[in-house]
This record gives sequence, C-alpha cells and structure tokens, in this order.
Amino acid sequence: MINVIVELSKYIILTLMIVYTFHCFYTVRQSDEEDRNELLRQQLLLIFFIDFTAFLVLYLKTFNFKIVEFYAEMLLFFAAIQILYRLLYKKASILLLNNMCMLLSVGFIMLCRLDISSAQKQLLIAAGASAIALVIPVMIRKMRFLRRLTWVYAGIGIILLAAVFALARTSYGAKLSLLGVQPSEAIKITFVFFMASFLSRDTSFKAIVQVTVVAALHVGILVLSKDLGSAVIFFVAYLVMVYVATRNVGYLALGIGGGSAAAVVAYHLFGHVRQRVSAWKDPMAVYQNEGYQIVQSLFAIGTGGWFGMGLYQGSPESIPVVKNDFIFSAICEELGGIFAICLILVCMSFFLMIVNIALRIINPFYKLIALGLGVEYAFQVFLTIGGATKFIPMTGVTLPLVSYGGSSLLCTILMLAIIQGLYILREDEDEEFEKRKQEAIQRLRAGETINRTRQI
Repeated sequence: MINVIVELSKYIILTLMIVYTFHCFYTVRQSDEEDRNELLRQQLLLIFFIDFTAFLVLYLKTFNFKIVEFYAEMLLFFAAIQILYRLLYKKASILLLNNMCMLLSVGFIMLCRLDISSAQKQLLIAAGASAIALVIPVMIRKMRFLRRLTWVYAGIGIILLAAVFALARTSYGAKLSLLGVQPSEAIKITFVFFMASFLSRDTSFKAIVQVTVVAALHVGILVLSKDLGSAVIFFVAYLVMVYVATRNVGYLALGIGGGSAAAVVAYHLFGHVRQRVSAWKDPMAVYQNEGYQIVQSLFAIGTGGWFGMGLYQGSPESIPVVKNDFIFSAICEELGGIFAICLILVCMSFFLMIVNIALRIINPFYKLIALGLGVEYAFQVFLTIGGATKFIPMTGVTLPLVSYGGSSLLCTILMLAIIQGLYILREDEDEEFEKRKQEAIQRLRAGETINRTRQI
C-alpha cells in the first residue's frame, strides 16, 4: 500500500508543480487586482498540498516522527512570513514571496529525504534570516545615505576576501569559509552596492577604470582562493552592470575578451581548474577520481527520467556533496525531469520579476542594485544546474534557497528582502508620479477655467 502511495505521490506533486509554474507567469499578465490576488492565494494552496503530499510519503517510508515535527515547524514558519509581510508591507510583491516559499519547500523536502538534521538546521537559519529580512525593505526606503557609502562597500569586500585567502583552510580544493561562514556570499551584496553607487554617479572612462580595478581585486582574490564559482558570478555582475550603466558595447566586448583570456591563464596556472575541465570533457575517463561526482550526477538524472523514481525510491546519497552542489541531480532522480524543468522556470520567473522591477525604477542607484542582484541570482542558478548536468564544468556553487548551506541561504533571503524593498520603492515612485500627474491635470483645468472667465 505504501508503495502505491509513493508511486501516486510523484504524479500528484508533479501536477501541482506544473500548475504552480503556470501561475508564476500567468499572474504577471493579470491586470485585474482581484484576479491576481486569487491566483496568488491558489499558489499558497498549491505549495501547501505539495508539502503535505511529500512529507506524508517521507513519513510513511521512515516512520520517523521528527519528520512530522519538522513539517509542523515548516508550516508555522511559512505562515509567519506570509502574514508578517502582508501586515508590515502592504505593497510587497506576494508573487516574489510565494516563489521564495516554493523554492524553500523543495529544498526542505529534499533535505529531509537526505538528512533530517541538515533540514532542521536549514529551517532554523531560514527563520533567523527571514526575521532579519523583515526590516530590510524599510531600511531601503528610509536610509537614503546608502548610495554614499561607495568605498565602504569596496573596503568591506576586499578585506573579508583577503582574510579568507590568508586564514581559511582548504576545503574541496578551495578556500571558502572562515569560522564556519562563507564571506563571499555576503560580499555579493556589498559588491553590487559598490558598483551601483559608483556607476550611478559617474560613467566616464576614468570611473570605469576605477571600478574595474576594484572588481579585479575582488575576482583576483577569489581566483587565488580557488573559489571559481563566486569569481565568475562577480565578474558577470560587473560586466552586465558596466554595460547597462554606460550602454557601451566596447566595454562589454573588452570584458568578454579579458574574461576569456583570464580563463585560459587560470587553466594553465591552476591544477584545480584543469581537473574540473578534465572531469567535464570526459568524466568516464577519470571516473575513479575527479570524474566520479559528475558521473554519479548524470546517472541520477538519467535514472529519474521524466517522472522520477519517487521519494526514497532512488539513491541520491551516492552523489558526493549532494546536499550542497548536486541537489538538482537528487531532485531529477526522485521527482523527475519535468519537475526539475518547472523548478528552473520558477527560478526564471524570479529573475524576470527582478528585471521588471529594475526596468521600472527611476532612480539609477536602485535600478543598478536590482539588476546586479538579479544577474547574480540567475547566473548562480545557471552555474549550479549547468555543472550538475555537465553543460559546463563544475564550479562548486549552491542552488539558491534549495541547496543546504547557511551562508548562501542567509544572504539569498537578505538579497530577496532588498528586492522587496526596491519593489515597494517602485510602487512609491508610481504613486508619486500619478499624484504629480493628477496635480498637473488639476492645474491645467484651473488655468483653462480662469482663461474662460477672463474671456467672459
């Protein structure tokens, strides 16, 4: 009977996920506020039923009561952040909030499947990060001096990265964390704030050179620490923000050329890079060593097929570091390729929403922040999924909100809180614009009335 429930559950979860994904894109097209709110409420119900079905299966396969306790705590967490955001920020983007809850749900389901203790830690970090994040939107609205802290952002980033390079121990071939914290995750935010602060004031050639020097210091230290995934994310964010701020194709071409040349140099200088490229080119040839991880990942993805094996029906634990770098492969194996595609589309919906917010913001500082954070998020998703599917060499970055990792989860939630703040700021700008428009119309009508009176 339990096996029948497990088999049916994967189709139920898949159907609910497809409907949720459709809602992500259809909701944006709704101009009527009542219809949009109804779709957003339906999304919450879909998340609830996905979680209920998945955790029912997890419990039936293990009869571990800790899973029931975790499920109750998770529901309480989701209810709290949904209610608090609606109470504190009337203008917040509920779709953005729903997508965050959906991605967290997928992560919690897979972490409970792999290691319940890791899931409990992840939930605790998510709750703490969300509590901090509740004050971020009001800070974005009120603290106008943030754009003047240009060199503070640059200094914090360079000093922390240098500290990691000098003091951190090597883990999985790279220097990543210091005292259990991965500073590069937080520096993704300060780096974007530095770029936005500088480029919103000056886009002359001299300014671009200065920005490039600071960006090169960030990326260079990360490369020396062999944190190649973060280095690529920083570089792409720099490239896109410079291009958007200047609209100069020459800078973009020069940056791509320089980045390509740097990649070739890194390949010849670092054995760590050569190993990852070797594993990417032909993982079966080096299966016993560096190719083992990617081969196991591909086996998991292939085994899952379109519909997945079902929760607890696969063996994702055979993939090294599956909770962190290869959780996408575990999702493909047990929940299926179609579910994984829907997950990618939800991430894409996230990015498109952020880009839409950036395009509609008038203030160039806030516009560049939204764009920079959106690019970092999207490219991190690309690196994680691309590495797991052998589309690109592995870079060792996590899937935001889904993979296990305290620093990544904390900083991603804070990043989304900043985006919420910018969304609310955009709504304020729209209201101010509409108010000025109405005042202008009233003045025009008053002027016409006076002219008519004088003519009479």
